[in-house]
Amino acid sequence: MSLYKDDTTIKFTETEDKAERRYLNDSSAIPQEIFADLEETLSRVASSNPRVVEKNDGKDSKHADDLKAILEASLAINSSLVLEDMLQIVMSKAIELMQAERGLVMLLDKNNKLQINAVFNLDKDKMSDDDHKISFSIATQVANSGKSVYTSDALADKRFANKQSVVELHLRSIMCVPLKAKDKTVGVIYLDNSSQSKMFLKSDLYLFELYAQMVAAALHNAQIYNSLLEAERYNDSVISTSPVGLIVIDTKGRIATINSTSLEIFELNKDNIKTIKNSPEPTNFIELLPEKEKPRWQYMINSVLEDQEDFSNDRYYHNTGYVEKILTIKMTPLSRITSGGEGLVITVEDITDNVLMEKYVILSEKLVAKGEMASSIAHELNNYLAIASNNAELLQINIDRGQTDKVKFNSKSIVENIFKIKRFVDSLMDFSKPETEFITYDIKHLIEDLLFSLRIQPRFKRTHFTIELGHNIPKLEMDVGLIQQVLLNLLNNAADAMEGKFIKAEKDGIKYNREINIISSYEADSDLIKIEISDNGSGMPDDVLKKIFTKHFTTKKTGHGLGLANCRKIIEQHSGDISVSSVENEGTKFTILLPRQQPES
Repeated sequence: MSLYKDDTTIKFTETEDKAERRYLNDSSAIPQEIFADLEETLSRVASSNPRVVEKNDGKDSKHADDLKAILEASLAINSSLVLEDMLQIVMSKAIELMQAERGLVMLLDKNNKLQINAVFNLDKDKMSDDDHKISFSIATQVANSGKSVYTSDALADKRFANKQSVVELHLRSIMCVPLKAKDKTVGVIYLDNSSQSKMFLKSDLYLFELYAQMVAAALHNAQIYNSLLEAERYNDSVISTSPVGLIVIDTKGRIATINSTSLEIFELNKDNIKTIKNSPEPTNFIELLPEKEKPRWQYMINSVLEDQEDFSNDRYYHNTGYVEKILTIKMTPLSRITSGGEGLVITVEDITDNVLMEKYVILSEKLVAKGEMASSIAHELNNYLAIASNNAELLQINIDRGQTDKVKFNSKSIVENIFKIKRFVDSLMDFSKPETEFITYDIKHLIEDLLFSLRIQPRFKRTHFTIELGHNIPKLEMDVGLIQQVLLNLLNNAADAMEGKFIKAEKDGIKYNREINIISSYEADSDLIKIEISDNGSGMPDDVLKKIFTKHFTTKKTGHGLGLANCRKIIEQHSGDISVSSVENEGTKFTILLPRQQPES
């Protein structure tokens, strides 16, 4: 037997259907009580399912009721953006709307598997664990296909009659519709009835699908809200645990966000602060500052808001009343803050301890500098004294030999070095670097005179010197004493490097000859004089080579690390350049470039 409304068919059980056909084929065999039973059944079904009406009876009040019910459900569902609360409302309203006995909402998880998120029963607040024996195969089918599943009598429907869950729960009517957000299935809503008198109709499915569309939209909004809420919680967590003070204010100076580090820096009580989010009358940040500092802060904030550019202050002195703190402040404009509108973010860091530590370090460095100064003085004076001492020895020898021309040279050299020592000592009297005295001088004579004094030193007696001085080298502007100091340092370093290699070669039974090459030339194109000093000593590895001009860096047990640093400083005072190349176990070459004329100051 069938009832029709808009081509909608209502099926009764198989037994009733067979009885109907049998009695209709043989009307004389139909007792009157059978017709009475059928009419009673029809009345009961129509009463339970008001949409079962004649197609053209002119009654549309039920359509209005449906729309009213959908509107009420929509208002209820959208009353909350909290996902858990909204799902419970969805399930409650679905059961109420469709007069189902039970139902559930299942959403797809990250692994694309259905998970039960809300369950409800018309007669109970929540379904028990036994009621969860629901046909997951139906829900999975809907989720995978994206199409609704409907039956008015599951026990008589070949698709479901053999399913264990249908038989165990004596299910009759089932509806399961997909929840789609932007054409993507995100879950399903499932309803069922075990009562024959409360079967679902095809028109119920249409209404249920409309309800599901509305639920999917609300669900999408709730998920977006939850994502934003999680992001906000994450941001709040990062801000609250940041070691740097963070403060967000609007254009009126009202606090939108302030973390615990800021409260600690400015020594504020959290209970006395109201933010834009939590109070209609939020606290003004500037009002929390000491009276004397308010104008300065107002000026900084106004500058950032007006210019829309970052502002920073590396040393801001904040006085709390009984202690002074040193802060670094940076302000950045924001086009939009959490409350809407423009504002700015202020980052504050307390660097008081760091500044105090710097002062202690500077003080300690000054104390250490006295010892370093003594080492530096001794290092430089020893260079001058070595030349003077050598010439003093030669002076006695030449006097004994009667070589008066050499006696004059020795005495002149002694006097010149004593004068250089005096200049050096005079420069120390006012704690300033030696003042350069540029004169035009022949670099060839400087090199020749220096080598004449060095050859007789014990450390150079076994060294073979190769000298190549270009004939076209012009005189150049230089401080003779300082350039001599540079060359002397480089030659002494070469002697040390060769001595180390000699000791090792002698130990290994290898013959080794010490060699120093000094080459000087003039580069007319660049108007530069080049001086190259190379040796065949022990050389340097790359890690040492990178640090060779660093002050206080040395590889010598008794070294101070000042010689090459001073050499570089002197060459730079001459507007020149000094570089080094070295191969470990093969030797080292220093290259000096000096301009022929010093640039005008």
